[in-house]
Amino acid sequence: MIERVVVITDTSCFIILDKIDALYLLPSLFNKIITTPEIADEYGKTLPDWVIIQQVQNHNLQNQIEELVDPGEASAIVLAAEVKCDYLLTDDRAARKLAEQRGIAVKGSVGVLLYAKQQNMIPLIRPYLDLIQKTNFRISQVLIDKLLFEANE
Repeated sequence: MIERVVVITDTSCFIILDKIDALYLLPSLFNKIITTPEIADEYGKTLPDWVIIQQVQNHNLQNQIEELVDPGEASAIVLAAEVKCDYLLTDDRAARKLAEQRGIAVKGSVGVLLYAKQQNMIPLIRPYLDLIQKTNFRISQVLIDKLLFEANE
């Protein structure tokens, strides 16, 4: 049985997973996928109906964090602190660092792909990594090699 978890998702994960036709993995891997109205607006497309859109309660904290990262990422970090979630899904380095400093576990888009492989949801991650490299999303060869090693590919 696949472990079911709750995640808060930032815009970058929606965008990159959509670009490589892997958005379908999110509801297969995670019990609840939650995002904020700011992220829904940033995404620019209609989100699938399995995404729960939830407003942040602590607007003062959100305003403070917006001084360090963009509004979508700030809202995701604050919501992740407010909601009992297992992971914040974001690819932004500054947002990841801020979240981790607050004790929030983080996964990026390629981490979701690795998790999907580990959960036997996809047979290989290499084809997805190849597709990512054809987008404007930058991923280092060191990270690619690490992911392929961890995926036993």
